[in-house]
Amino acid sequence: MTSVLYDAPGPGAKRRNVLYTAGFLVAFAAVAWWVLSSLSDKGQLEWALWKPFVHGEAYSTYIWPGLQNTLKAAALAMVIALPLGAVFGIARLSDHVWIRVPAAVVVEFFRAIPVLVLMIFGNALYADYTDISTDDRPMYAVVTGLVLYNASVLAEVVRAGILSLPKGQSEAAMAIGLRKNQVMRLVLLPQAVTAMLPAIVSQLVVIVKDTALGGAVLTFPELLAAANTMIGYYGNTIPSLIVVALIFLVINFSLTSFATWLEGRLRRGKKSTGAVVPPSAVADIAGTAGTGAGGGGI
Repeated sequence: MTSVLYDAPGPGAKRRNVLYTAGFLVAFAAVAWWVLSSLSDKGQLEWALWKPFVHGEAYSTYIWPGLQNTLKAAALAMVIALPLGAVFGIARLSDHVWIRVPAAVVVEFFRAIPVLVLMIFGNALYADYTDISTDDRPMYAVVTGLVLYNASVLAEVVRAGILSLPKGQSEAAMAIGLRKNQVMRLVLLPQAVTAMLPAIVSQLVVIVKDTALGGAVLTFPELLAAANTMIGYYGNTIPSLIVVALIFLVINFSLTSFATWLEGRLRRGKKSTGAVVPPSAVADIAGTAGTGAGGGGI
């Protein structure tokens, strides 16, 4: 079957696809064999280096406390950055200059500064002007840097998602009597969420990974910092880093998989391209119209 977008492969194309697949598998196996051989030659596959991960001591003493701090910092940053980014993204679309311009300045300012600089600045700020203890200060600094940077990026995601909707959506909503804040809340945002979800999840993955910057610079005891401590104790650099990388992979893959499932569910739940206005909003509109008619109209 042939379509405008895709032509079914013929016999020759099918043979080429099989050859390309076989060539890729051979190349992948060769690279994997080279990596394993290099590790073996350097003594990185010896059982003594991997033995700590079989017993519970490495997990209970190093990995689990570090993982808890990583998840805690990432969760706090997500919870604060998501609504903050939504507020600034909507503010950038305001018709009022006194709202739109300051929001744009704040977003562009923090989006242009590296997140590591924001963490260092936050740590110095908390050290000089607050009574936060030395033990808690790295956590506050990491969360502050993550929130300021990622909220500004998410603001642009929200703004782009709303602007990507057809203009007729807002025009139709205003034609039935919805106010501008109702158009944004009931019509535009519900539709834009589905379009924005991949970009939002991508930024949440960045938040999880960037917690490692706090461990590298601010002595924040997150997962990577715990791995460095474990390396100093066991002397197994490569195995420890591989285990930490796999943990990050599992966390971010789970987050991405959940977002993919949620996006599919949201798309299947929509029977049309228009947003569904709640009955309460329709009743409010009908009540307003009825009041106007009873009073003699306009």
